[in-house]
Amino acid sequence: MEQVQVWFQDETRVGQQGSLSRLWAPKGTRPRVVRQQQFMYQYIFGAVCPEAQTAAAIIAPTANGEAMQLHLEEISLHIPTGKHGVIVMDRAGWHINQLLRIPENISILYLPPYSPELNAQESVWRILKDKFFNNRVYQSTEEIADVACEAWNTWIKNPNEIASLCHRNWAKLG
Repeated sequence: MEQVQVWFQDETRVGQQGSLSRLWAPKGTRPRVVRQQQFMYQYIFGAVCPEAQTAAAIIAPTANGEAMQLHLEEISLHIPTGKHGVIVMDRAGWHINQLLRIPENISILYLPPYSPELNAQESVWRILKDKFFNNRVYQSTEEIADVACEAWNTWIKNPNEIASLCHRNWAKLG
């Protein structure tokens, strides 16, 4: 019998109009903070497997079926031989694209509508945005992609954080 790994998948846009975050400042002052004004962005398609403490991601200029196909193929590479990945995701248009070719070692489990709190990948985006993407101005889409890669690669260096941040009791098998 094949062993199953539960993965959580989602994507986020990085760069457009930037995000502001809170920061410490002396009481009564209004600190100046930079903010992206241009409409430049990239998408991070990310997936985590809390049980295996591993993750997979790609950076793409758009969120569409082609990028989703590349991401599924990337996730598939991270699932060990003899295991099967159940990918938990929402029903974004590019997730349910009829042209997607689901790799043999993957099955898709769609979340109910309006339930982002069930997707552990949403917690990852909150952490990455707070630590790496807030209060920034990018000069190009290439710079956004570089920062997104650096942020993702830095975050996945701590497998314990993947497990603790993304673990869901209801998603444990066996």
